[in-house]
Amino acid sequence: MRRPLAGPLRDGLRYASAAPAVGVSLLGSPMSESYWRFVEPIWHTVSIYDGGEVFLQEFRKATEKQRHLYATHWAQSEIMNGGLGQFFSNSTGVLAPEAVEGFKAIGMPNCASSLLGAMELFGNEYPRDRDTRDQLLEDFFDKYGDEENPMDVYEVAIAEELEEESGGFEVAANNYANQG
Repeated sequence: MRRPLAGPLRDGLRYASAAPAVGVSLLGSPMSESYWRFVEPIWHTVSIYDGGEVFLQEFRKATEKQRHLYATHWAQSEIMNGGLGQFFSNSTGVLAPEAVEGFKAIGMPNCASSLLGAMELFGNEYPRDRDTRDQLLEDFFDKYGDEENPMDVYEVAIAEELEEESGGFEVAANNYANQG
């Protein structure tokens, strides 16, 4: 992978880490009130590192709420840290389709739509294999270079949506987590 895509991620928007500080959410609320209480139990049991088949097998064992929050947590962490290039080129890219569904479930449909749009740049069938995604990203950058890169539009949109849609990711995730 050549570089993370350019965009607002380095221009004043909040950076998100993969895992929040122990006991406190990013907004400072107690973890018992946070979406993290659903993610933490599966954090070490769902592998994003062993390919699509293993990921899906382990991911399916989680509850629906855990799946939505796990996938969206990873997606927002990677995207806000290093952009769509980082998300797609890292192991986390394996869960992009699940992140789309998760963003819809937690009340962030625009975020879901932007991520889906970026995924469609990979072709008709999204590649879960990391090496395949890396090669497609290399081909993409060879074709577009740093100028007028179509993925930049999605990166700017999703970064703004993660900050603002439904009160921002953490608010939306916590609201979803606290629903009956």
